[in-house]
Amino acid sequence: MTAPLPASWILSASAFNLTPAVIAAERSAPDIAASLVAEGLAAHIEVELGQLWRSFPEPTVAEASAFRDQLVGLGGRVSIVGGSIDDWAAPSRRRTDDERFEFLVPQLRAAAALGASGLRLPLGQAGPELLTRLLPLLEELDLVLFEEAQGSGSPSNPSAAPAYDALVSIDSPHVRLLVDISMLMPALPVTYLERLDAAGLPRHLMRALHEDWKVSSTTAIVVDTLRSGAVPPHIHTLFMNLLVRFGRSDVAELEPVLPLLSAAHLKFWDLDDAGGRVSQPIADLAGALRRTGFAGTLCSEWGGQEWLDDDPVESTRAHLVLAREALTVADPIRG
Repeated sequence: MTAPLPASWILSASAFNLTPAVIAAERSAPDIAASLVAEGLAAHIEVELGQLWRSFPEPTVAEASAFRDQLVGLGGRVSIVGGSIDDWAAPSRRRTDDERFEFLVPQLRAAAALGASGLRLPLGQAGPELLTRLLPLLEELDLVLFEEAQGSGSPSNPSAAPAYDALVSIDSPHVRLLVDISMLMPALPVTYLERLDAAGLPRHLMRALHEDWKVSSTTAIVVDTLRSGAVPPHIHTLFMNLLVRFGRSDVAELEPVLPLLSAAHLKFWDLDDAGGRVSQPIADLAGALRRTGFAGTLCSEWGGQEWLDDDPVESTRAHLVLAREALTVADPIRG
């Protein structure tokens, strides 16, 4: 029997997992998102504002309130909402600081109307000046702005360091860190490797991806292959995950920033747990969270829809079972 999670940990599911159903558009996007609760997968769900309503980036409070009431009627609620900043007003003109601020305000008000704890942005996108400017509104709405770190964006990456420094400098409970465990991948997803194998990529590259993902020099092989033109066009977008969405950090690298952490994405790509590909990063993170007294949401998020046609509901359901077991396997009560 799986041990209970610590009382301050909330296991949730992301409506992003249901993107294939949103694209099919056989039901409304809010109804699709609510199905996570209706079908008993999770009581707390993350939603993407850009998927829920065509009114994005200016969702209305009325839309948000109606969806909140729909979830409450099902016994659920929104935990965190995914937002965004479109930094470009036109192909040749970046938005001004005032325009970036105004772009976010309706999203924050919608998040509050949804009853969410906060809104999520990519790590470093807002920048310290905008984060500081948003603080009074975040305090007024009682919201957290989560900066999400994923893939190669670990604290040991020099390009990500300024964003972490900004969080430390701001030092507010309304601006916090969200870590995606795509940062902690011990090996690449089995189904992803199968797709690359079938594309006829160079053998020395595939050997490195199969056997040496954790070796930092593998990145140089990936970059050299890309520059050589050896990546077939039909696989190019998928190939870029190696540089953008997949990380190879160890959980020890997160130790300095764990006090900033208030949420995590338990990213999974497929359910093939060979060598602990899926479960080990969850268990590693769980151990670190216990040491720091973490309180917040741990959200199942599926990224494999890019290359898999699996049923998103059943994939999410199975992952939640696996995730709960991995989160509790190192529970001190169990030894």
